Amino acid sequence: MMLMAVCLMLANVQAQAQNATEWEKLKGEITLYMTNDMGRNGYYDQKPIAELMGEMADVVDPEAVLAVGDIHHFNGVASLQDPLWMTNYELIYSHPDLMLDWFPVCGNHEYRGNTEAFLNYGKVSRRWMMPAKYYTKVFSHKNTTIRIVFLDTTPLIDSYRKNADTYPDACKEDMQAQLSWLDETLKNAHEDWVVVVGHHPIYAETGKKETERLDMQKRLLPVLHKYNNVAIYACGHIHNFQHIEKKGDAIDYVVNSSSSLARPVKPIDGTVFCSSADGFSVITADKNQLRMSMIDKEGKVIHTIEKSK
Repeated sequence: MMLMAVCLMLANVQAQAQNATEWEKLKGEITLYMTNDMGRNGYYDQKPIAELMGEMADVVDPEAVLAVGDIHHFNGVASLQDPLWMTNYELIYSHPDLMLDWFPVCGNHEYRGNTEAFLNYGKVSRRWMMPAKYYTKVFSHKNTTIRIVFLDTTPLIDSYRKNADTYPDACKEDMQAQLSWLDETLKNAHEDWVVVVGHHPIYAETGKKETERLDMQKRLLPVLHKYNNVAIYACGHIHNFQHIEKKGDAIDYVVNSSSSLARPVKPIDGTVFCSSADGFSVITADKNQLRMSMIDKEGKVIHTIEKSK
């Protein structure tokens, strides 16, 4: 038994060393994490993936975490004092190397609760950086700049807006105001890279209502294409990894998997890669290259989207 335990320990050490070697390759001038669909009170794979994010952060040194919705399953939060803040977030993402700036957006599950409490959690937590329900942030280091545009996608979808009993705050948001803001933001975006993130997909393989994607395509695509400067649109919501390219479209469409509980997936038109693994992603930007690497719960890089200039 003791020999078996020693062998297992050595195998784990070797695997960790191999992972660390691969993780080193993820580092860039600017490195960011992306996570979403996390909030399961630490159950399923949420806690192990959170620990993995912390261990990897010691190697890749991310500047911030993009938390792209559904931090709280299933009915959002009720207030700034809701216990879910502890069981879904504070006690789970407790690794010292995750004491970073977190930039969140609402997911559909946040819209089942008090979205103002979600927005204002920065009054309680110094790492919760959410100035508005949609906003933008430029990261820069040396000569590299990347603009992340954070969208509030639930109010852009009619099925949520029309269901005030379940999603009471969705119909209160001014959809056109957000789209006009996005247009103006992209018009003035001259960074090396522009990445747009939101909770819901524009394209994805999923059993969820097709009307969700059709609303996103109708409302967002004309703006995202207008200035020819968006490299990636990345989202969550579907609980698996997907990388989709559409013919004649310069934008890569990425679904980032759940950081707690994944679902099956199969290829569709335009699928470059898909996986039912759960995990998170690492975004790396240099002056001439942008990468988004999908990480499974074992810490392995299973796919990388690369954009070059």
